[in-house]
Amino acid sequence: MKTEDLNYDLPAELIAQEPAPSRSGSRLLVMDRPSGDLSDRSFADIAEYFRPGDCLVLNNTKVVPAKFFARRETGARLEGLFLEETSPGCWQVMLKNARRIKEGQTIILCDRHGKDRIEAKAARIIGPGRWLLQIDTSETSEQILAEIGFAPLPPYIKRQDQRGLTQADLDRYQTVYARQSGAVAAPTAGLHFTGELLTDLQASDVDLAWVTLHVGAGTFRPVTAENLGDHQMEAERFSLSAKDADIINNCKDAGSRIIAVGSTSVRTLESVANAGRVEPTEGATNLFIQPGYKFGIVDAMVTNFHLPKSTLLALVAALAGLDNTLAAYRHAVEQRYRFYSYGDAMLII
Repeated sequence: MKTEDLNYDLPAELIAQEPAPSRSGSRLLVMDRPSGDLSDRSFADIAEYFRPGDCLVLNNTKVVPAKFFARRETGARLEGLFLEETSPGCWQVMLKNARRIKEGQTIILCDRHGKDRIEAKAARIIGPGRWLLQIDTSETSEQILAEIGFAPLPPYIKRQDQRGLTQADLDRYQTVYARQSGAVAAPTAGLHFTGELLTDLQASDVDLAWVTLHVGAGTFRPVTAENLGDHQMEAERFSLSAKDADIINNCKDAGSRIIAVGSTSVRTLESVANAGRVEPTEGATNLFIQPGYKFGIVDAMVTNFHLPKSTLLALVAALAGLDNTLAAYRHAVEQRYRFYSYGDAMLII
């Protein structure tokens, strides 16, 4: 399949720059998968499409305030993205404007007010734009990022003043059920759910199950290969507990539907699928789901609207069908839906 087959035209003004005033106040485009029929609804209406016995699977990863600012000793400004702490005081990061940095040089990490917070040594470059920083401190990365970190918004969300919406973004670029810290991007389909909505679903005999997949920086990496199958996914860490595996398997055994929230939940479930069941597992997955893939577990999904020619759009097209997906996206553009991370949602059922 050609990557260009996943292209579509999107007016720039439809790229959401801020979340809807309320989480469940987003719009919801519902696709009936067999027919391709579309319905325009509100996300608050989503419970109407669930049946007793369905299982809703959500990714409970928690977004780290991974974006930070730093400076060289000369005063030159740097922008960074924390990826992980590989050992105490050793950070793997991505750095912008770092061409002049030499291995062994000192950089200063700044707090959210632009003041010097802590020194770090640029120990080693490990890939294009990727560095290992060594920080001589007894503090954990979580403690430091709590003072210097911003929400790691994707590059298509623009902020005139990086500090202007700090707390609002830290709150809203996070699901209400986030528990396991480790993601550097949000599982955005889950941003629309409220605690009240999840409680109402459970009261209607919809089971909830949880997976954890820590979204990595690779989620922002564009597909540059001409042929979609030549793209290499970056591995991301995931886990599925025995308790949640039992909930999902019991649902499958009863003939009910597994409805995954977001591409991360879909990829986790399909990574642990075995003969129509899931197995409790902890590991890493680079599963690339694209048209032609045969789903073993997932019956339906909640998703946001994704970038053209992206691996996320490829996954949606694999479930809904390419023609159905592109028709839905054309409809969403015509009806002025809001796109991408802070945008509206879609239910494929």
